[in-house]
Amino acid sequence: MRLDKFVAQAAQITRSEARKGIRAGAVTVEGTVCTRAETDVAETAAVTWEGRPLAYAGRYVYLMLDKPKGVVSASEDGRDVTVVDLVRDAYPRRQLFPAGRLDKTSTGFVLLTDDGAFAHDILAPRRHVPKTYQVELDTPLTAEMVEGFANGVTLADGQTMLPAQVLPGENGPCSAVVVLHQGVYHQIKRMFGVYGAGVRELRRVAIGQLWLDERLGPGGWRELTAEEVEKITAGRLQTFQKTNTTAR
Repeated sequence: MRLDKFVAQAAQITRSEARKGIRAGAVTVEGTVCTRAETDVAETAAVTWEGRPLAYAGRYVYLMLDKPKGVVSASEDGRDVTVVDLVRDAYPRRQLFPAGRLDKTSTGFVLLTDDGAFAHDILAPRRHVPKTYQVELDTPLTAEMVEGFANGVTLADGQTMLPAQVLPGENGPCSAVVVLHQGVYHQIKRMFGVYGAGVRELRRVAIGQLWLDERLGPGGWRELTAEEVEKITAGRLQTFQKTNTTAR
């Protein structure tokens, strides 16, 4: 389609505003400034408007967000800033929501999308993709905890969790890496609580085989490539082989 039509629909502005911005050099296509409004572009083209990436209105959006502490994993909240609030200016008319949640005090990888079928697929109990967390405890990790997680922890309320992987972390005896294959409210905190351990810090660092781009920083975000979206659902039980992600 014409570039001015793409920009107008994706940036939710008028065609005349799009043409004016294009002529002024506000638009790049595949990394190169384009000043011709009549240029043909594909719906999948990498287009930016005033430095921010645009997604054609006919496509779904998939965002990697590094959630800071104090931000809630919701689309709307009457009291607190939400993960969607952090990207709302860039996608004012998109019905974005977090595909999976993090506690208000936890940090790390939150996936935002408007693709309901995709979110259902990765969150459904039978197909739940693994999620990897860095955890800091108030007591050293023990062999009992590792074995208990692997066998499936029974919580204080009687629920038995699916087996989970635990490895020692890199920040000393109180750090751990945990991989879950389900999503239960405050699951990691409640699982460690069975062993009398408290969780001081919790950070999600991967969903499936897609690892958080640490260059984003707290509150930072970017769109995912098609290849990165595939990594979320690929190799559901492959957990600790970290792959590099590349920012666009």
